[in-house]
Amino acid sequence: MPRLVPLIALILLLCVPGQASAGSLEVTLHAISAEGVGDPIGTVKAHDSDQGLVITPSLQGLSEGEHGFHLHAGDSCDAALNAEGVMVAGLAAKGHWDPDETNTHLGPFGNGHRGDLSRLVVDADGNTTTTVVAPRLSTSDLRGRALVVHAGGDTYSDVPPLGGGGARIACGVG
Repeated sequence: MPRLVPLIALILLLCVPGQASAGSLEVTLHAISAEGVGDPIGTVKAHDSDQGLVITPSLQGLSEGEHGFHLHAGDSCDAALNAEGVMVAGLAAKGHWDPDETNTHLGPFGNGHRGDLSRLVVDADGNTTTTVVAPRLSTSDLRGRALVVHAGGDTYSDVPPLGGGGARIACGVG
């Protein structure tokens, strides 16, 4: 019977959406639209460190420039109807993860909601591989939550609303 415990733990790890090992996680991100979840665009690897969560994206096919990047409260990347009855890409991911109920958008180093991550900077070829740090997160915070890339940059403030990132264009669940 004792030999079954590690086997059961391994099976449970393989059944969750992100691939994991102790203190690390790899999440596949997909393009998303109002029609739903599309093709994979790459992965995000995350691991715990003494500085917080270290996140290394390896994403392709994005538009050049800055993109908002957030941990959302939901566990789905599906499109959903908004209050006006319009289908919105990734709306099932819900809002930015805010377990402390701050209702404030202050960036990854502020004391607002913890779902704020550093912007992703995409090169002229549509790729991003620059590692970012989220000092107030760990890999356990990613499990069962959606990582979302937005079409535009992020001001890390509430003006414009949610930092101005705009449409959700890619998503993956940890």
